[in-house]
Amino acid sequence: MRRPIQPIVALFLVAAVFALGLSPAAAEQRKDFKICWSIYVGWMPWGYAQESGLMKKWAEKNGVNVEIVQINDYVESINQYTAGKFDGCSMTNMDALTIPAAGGVDTTALIVGDFSNGNDGVVLKNGKTVADIKGQQVHLVELSVSHYLLARALDTVGLSEKDITVINTSDADIVSVFTSNASSTAVVTWNPQLAAVAAVPGATKVFNSSQIPGEIIDLMVVNTETLKDNPPFGKALVGAWYAMLGLMAKGDETILAAMAKASGTDLAGYNSQLATTKMFYTPSEAVAFTTSADLVKTMDLVRTFSFEHGLLGEGAKTKDAVGIAFPGGKTLGDEKNVKLRFDETHMKGADGAP
Repeated sequence: MRRPIQPIVALFLVAAVFALGLSPAAAEQRKDFKICWSIYVGWMPWGYAQESGLMKKWAEKNGVNVEIVQINDYVESINQYTAGKFDGCSMTNMDALTIPAAGGVDTTALIVGDFSNGNDGVVLKNGKTVADIKGQQVHLVELSVSHYLLARALDTVGLSEKDITVINTSDADIVSVFTSNASSTAVVTWNPQLAAVAAVPGATKVFNSSQIPGEIIDLMVVNTETLKDNPPFGKALVGAWYAMLGLMAKGDETILAAMAKASGTDLAGYNSQLATTKMFYTPSEAVAFTTSADLVKTMDLVRTFSFEHGLLGEGAKTKDAVGIAFPGGKTLGDEKNVKLRFDETHMKGADGAP
């Protein structure tokens, strides 16, 4: 599942790469590419595409070779992409901004795959509404999308982080802390942990990501220069992705069960997670979302949160430090320092089966 972001580690890593005279994911025309991913309901298609040979078919169709590598640690996968060891990586919109983009790696959101639509939530033992969280200690993975969700939840009732105390708790420990510690009365987490804590007797889910739809977005990002110099690489990834989602949309239980097993659950468990994930099964859905004015508003919220929590780097004087480009020529932040780009063109150009 999605884990905490570690921008300081990533920034030092990028600095070291440049100090050695290297260039992350050095841009040039080539045939061989590698992308990485980690376990999450919306990213499981990447693993199946590799194991089934579907990625190979689409790569061969476009005259390239693409290897898809699973990395168990989410943050490590992003750090390795940022350091240039991979040409692309699955990550959330906030992590794309605060790690590779803030670290100076020009990154393009090639595929906008889904958004959390209930997979993330706030749960209280002593309270029935978000307002009841005031004065409580809140256990969450600090500086993660859970932290962002908490900030958005507080804002809906006129509270701020000054009104609560954040207790940094790993995703591996968060269920046991909430279930076994009487003093743990508030938690923010994601599925499958969310389902476990919400099932605790007396617990109430007071806020979830469906109340801020479209804000916690799951992407496949790639190095911008690599994509620019190698359009077939992008076409191969997009082709394989939508071929996979087409099979999922048809309800192919063999494929769904395989992805469920790979993610550590059963078919029913995986389907329950899909139910709280807004998957963009077709290119047209993803393009409509990516070209919407709502995405610009969302990223403004995300960059504001990121700046206020020191996630854009020590040199960032304002939230405009890192430029974010959108379809239609719209830009947030420094137009001379655009490092995160939402590009719908490859999704729009997705074609038929290989």
